[in-house]
Amino acid sequence: MTETLETATAPLQAPQAPATAPKPLWRTFLVFLAPMMAANVLQSLSGTINNVFLGHMIGVEALAAATVFFPMLFFFIAFVMGLGTGASILIGQAYGKGDHDRVRAIAGATLALSLVFGVVIAIFGGIYASELMIALQTPPDIVVEATKYARIMMITMPAFFVFLLATSILRGVGDAITPLWTLAFSTFVGLIVTPAFIAGWFGLPKLGVAAAAVASLVSLAAALAWLCWYLLRNKHPLAPTPALLSRIRLDPKVLGLVLRLGVPTGVQMVIMAVAELALLGLANGYGSHATAAYGAINQILAYVQFPAMSIGIAASILGAQAIGAGRSHQLWAITRTALVLNAIITGMGVLVVYLLSGAIVSMFITDAPVMELTQHLLHIVLWSTVVFGMAVVFSSMMRSSGTVLAPTAIGIFAIIAVEVPVAVYLSGAIGIDGVWWAYPAAFSAMFVLQGSFYTFVWRKKAIRALV
Repeated sequence: MTETLETATAPLQAPQAPATAPKPLWRTFLVFLAPMMAANVLQSLSGTINNVFLGHMIGVEALAAATVFFPMLFFFIAFVMGLGTGASILIGQAYGKGDHDRVRAIAGATLALSLVFGVVIAIFGGIYASELMIALQTPPDIVVEATKYARIMMITMPAFFVFLLATSILRGVGDAITPLWTLAFSTFVGLIVTPAFIAGWFGLPKLGVAAAAVASLVSLAAALAWLCWYLLRNKHPLAPTPALLSRIRLDPKVLGLVLRLGVPTGVQMVIMAVAELALLGLANGYGSHATAAYGAINQILAYVQFPAMSIGIAASILGAQAIGAGRSHQLWAITRTALVLNAIITGMGVLVVYLLSGAIVSMFITDAPVMELTQHLLHIVLWSTVVFGMAVVFSSMMRSSGTVLAPTAIGIFAIIAVEVPVAVYLSGAIGIDGVWWAYPAAFSAMFVLQGSFYTFVWRKKAIRALV
């Protein structure tokens, strides 16, 4: 980890002259990781807060009811993340050229498409929430509460999509601070309004499990209002001025470019979401306790995976910079450093969770039998997060050169041909444990296949800049 990167260390900025004493490569990675990990933590914290409040203030059945909606939410996020990926690349290029009008055109078209998608989900979900919950084999004792929660959450989707895209687009112009402040504000509001709606504080109605969904809408609306004010006050290039608002329309030419870059990411995430729905259906078959355990474990794993995902993003950024500067010979040094950092940082996170698993699980669940089940299942899957991080590094490095289809196909194969079949087979053979052994199986397959393609195919290719 002694290599250096001879380019500017700030992502999405114009190239600068090499420094006289370049930073060690591992330091450059850490500079990227800090804001990304902080943003990821805040992004997930609101959901965690909701689950903690539901589990402690109402009970395990309320947590299970909210958990049923999690894979569906992930499914919707996949579409927005695909849009955000494509838009951020294009916005970064336009902003680097100083073409603010083009930046607004890309942002406006992407926001328009997300709003259309969000409204469709809101209408469909408002009408068919009950049928969706039944189709997911929701345990009978929580189906009514799960339906209430899901209906409100789907009605919230237009605001949620705008919120996610706004933070993604801002990063496209090199602004990582405003998304952090926005996420922090949303989380702060959620800390106040979620228990208020659960307990009926300040004269508010007691909403039960629906309180978390209503609080999510309130916090999103408040954060978006604050974001608009902040951008206008600071005359930000993406402030909601008439110049931007007039661009919020479906522009086929712009959206064609966005979708071409973002669809592969979105497709893989959609397939992951479908697989999660299948695994949730298997877990639901073991009752509401298994459903609650599923939700708590996914919340915990999300935090453990943050370093792995952030390291992958950093590797992709540094790889793209090296390719653009004509220094493709540095790509293996970047890859090697990312793999080592993943082993250290993600590995330390996994170790901490193993050592403190009882205390961590108790943050979500207070029922002793459910706590014991959750800890047991968590121990099965937790270690494989490190393996997952290694696979992410390989796929991210290949994506930095524009090689998208192969990493996407490998990821989809691991989900469809390994994760789901293993879960179905092992759950029938050994019970609920089998559902969770499917994750290590899929992550291991991803690691072997991504690493093999990287080593024997991608590294032998002539890597050239796309722009």
